[in-house]
Amino acid sequence: MGGGPRTPTLTALLCLEAFPRPSLWADPGPVVSKGSPVTLWCQGSLRADAYILYKERGSEPWVMRILQASTNKTEFRIRSTRSHHAALYECVYRAGDTLSERSEPLVLVVTGVDSAPSLSAQPRPVLASGGNLSLMCSTLSTSDLFHLLKEGGAEPPRCMESEWRSNDGRWQAVFPVGPVSASHGGTYRCYASSSYYPNMWSHPSDPLQIQVTGLYRSPSLRAQPGSLLLPGDNLTLQCHSEPGFDRFALTKDEGPTPPQRLDGQHSPDFPLGPVTRTHGGRYRCYSGHSLSHAWSAPSAPLDVLIAGADSKPSLSAWPPPPGPWGANVTLLCRSETRADTFHLHREGSLDPPLELRLQGTAAPSEATFTISPVTSGHSGTYRCYSSHSSSPFLLSQPSDPLELLVPDSTAHDYTVGNAVRLGVSGLILLVLGGLLFESWHSQRRPHDAPRR
Repeated sequence: MGGGPRTPTLTALLCLEAFPRPSLWADPGPVVSKGSPVTLWCQGSLRADAYILYKERGSEPWVMRILQASTNKTEFRIRSTRSHHAALYECVYRAGDTLSERSEPLVLVVTGVDSAPSLSAQPRPVLASGGNLSLMCSTLSTSDLFHLLKEGGAEPPRCMESEWRSNDGRWQAVFPVGPVSASHGGTYRCYASSSYYPNMWSHPSDPLQIQVTGLYRSPSLRAQPGSLLLPGDNLTLQCHSEPGFDRFALTKDEGPTPPQRLDGQHSPDFPLGPVTRTHGGRYRCYSGHSLSHAWSAPSAPLDVLIAGADSKPSLSAWPPPPGPWGANVTLLCRSETRADTFHLHREGSLDPPLELRLQGTAAPSEATFTISPVTSGHSGTYRCYSSHSSSPFLLSQPSDPLELLVPDSTAHDYTVGNAVRLGVSGLILLVLGGLLFESWHSQRRPHDAPRR
């Protein structure tokens, strides 16, 4: 049996073992800008004495490299890529008189042969995890193919046929993405091409960063020294998160539009002062990890209010201070100018001002803030402001200060308690005195009896 001829199956297995299929790849990658260098690597076997590169599945070798030393791979350098280099490549290696099978084909794409398209995200490039996203690539040039590429991604570029958009005379393709997860975050570019030359692409679009939020627990956002300021004051917004996060982002809402981008930094402190009227607005913060496009859920919104935009209102109290402890106090804020929103703030408090919105906007206008019941915790200096809903973060100048002094409720409790304790002590003394007198009187009765 051992000296007999080998079967065809065994011979085929030995050939496959001796001549493994080569592999072909491009360095730095298969998508190369026009004029840049690229190297095609073919890896085969240490038994190889030559490597051959084929272009467009041709039967004739495009390049052949004879080896001077034993190696299992070789390189084919293209020092300056041109349009004609955009093609499909395969490689083989030779060992003696035998050729290996061809490698998997490699498509080399050359970019920069036409003007760049534009890339946009709908509804926005900042999206909560689980949402659906569409990336729209469009151009004025006649192009019937669009290609979407994620930088650093392992997946190959996505290709889609274009459609003519008659309303603005552009060609476009819409790439659906989602439901989005952390893996969808990153930098995207798109390219346009013709189906006649599918491997010759345009210049790349501007990069578009997709940020995915809601993957970690929300941080908290605080304002130091407070969220109500005058122009020229210094302001720092602090983003507080759980330990382990080293990247933070701050967004400011622009009208009804959600935040459009997240710019990260390593510090949770965002100094914004000295502030101007433009700093007024609604802020949120996010926490994340370095080198990642995944972010936490947003913090609760924080409104930064800038005062000094209009004349000051007046502030009064009824009953006039100091009011009795436990009573109701009404603070009246009155504006001689047109206003539909009033704000009441206690100096030194980190809490946002109390806010009242009116139905009418005729001047003069006023709002009443009721404190019920008043306790010592309400003591302090109060000011009020007016504003209009068309500019909700720009407040008037502050009213004159109003001092509200409320006696300490604990002192009141101690006084009442002491009076009660003294009354009880006196009653106990009276009872003890009566008992002592009764005992003394009963002991004297036998001595006072008449003698016989």
